[in-house]
Amino acid sequence: MAATKVLVVDDSLTMRALLSGALERIPNVEVVGLADGADEAREMVRAFHPDVMTLDVEMPGMSGIDYLREIMETRPMPVIMFSTRTTDGAAETVEALRLGAIDCFPKPKVAAPGELDAIISKLGKRLKTAKNADLKPPKSQTGGKPKVAPIDWNGRLLVIGGDSSSTSAMFDLFSHFSDNCPPTLVVQHLGPGLVETMAEKLAGQVAPKVVMAQDGMKVEQGHIYFAPSGDKHVVVDAWPDGHIRFIDREPVLGERPSISMLFASAAKAAGAEAVGTLFIESSEDGGTGIRALNAVGAFTIAQAEESGYTLARRMANQPVAGADLAPSLLKLLTK
Repeated sequence: MAATKVLVVDDSLTMRALLSGALERIPNVEVVGLADGADEAREMVRAFHPDVMTLDVEMPGMSGIDYLREIMETRPMPVIMFSTRTTDGAAETVEALRLGAIDCFPKPKVAAPGELDAIISKLGKRLKTAKNADLKPPKSQTGGKPKVAPIDWNGRLLVIGGDSSSTSAMFDLFSHFSDNCPPTLVVQHLGPGLVETMAEKLAGQVAPKVVMAQDGMKVEQGHIYFAPSGDKHVVVDAWPDGHIRFIDREPVLGERPSISMLFASAAKAAGAEAVGTLFIESSEDGGTGIRALNAVGAFTIAQAEESGYTLARRMANQPVAGADLAPSLLKLLTK
């Protein structure tokens, strides 16, 4: 297997060296270049054809966000962002993910190799799957909500699971939803403070009402509910006329709230009247939930290993291209 070629872009010489050293500790990764900004990065992209780029959010001259937008519009490639900002940079982070970045990591506060140890494992996993990322230019922001024709909903419940790499896909999917969309529950694994920012930003750009889930909240048509990050799992208790419930349980595969817990609750409550969509590999949190939904005859759409998605119901499987995801999903949810 050919090594994953990575280009590191950061205006700090110290940080370039630190990131490069950390990346080279990851098996089957080759750092092919170190660039101090967008101008040098463009030249190295043409010269070295990297598979993945790491990009600093805050750079003098052209910012990382602006350069990311250029990349996605002219030569889409997997990009992992690094930022010194934390909760105060949540809006920038969500915007980077909306534009197509597959993840955003915090920069170490101290320029020492040990500071990156905590993220090496997650960074390695991101690099492993980055080559197969479903990349496409982001939709431009018009400043208003799209006008989408109402649907004739068939009564099915929609549950969705993803992580930071799913942000762009979620913005695209929900832009096709009308203001009377099917009731939709989402568990998205993001960093601290980002789920709320994601929901807030999405609410200003799509037709349905986007809200943070609360314990006891009724699940209603025309709403997209995001599970808050924290120490509770989020499930649905019944269908139809279901309510959101927060429950105390141990993390599932290190995650709480858990995608699989939400999906399993939908399988129990709605059975074949549930539809599940998983934007991440089924080996991660969500795989058990997808299998639970399939077992009760529900429709599921999950990310395929090679590219695109797979639509399944029990033993039947059908490939779905990324561009066909929204219409395929809406077809399952309308009469």
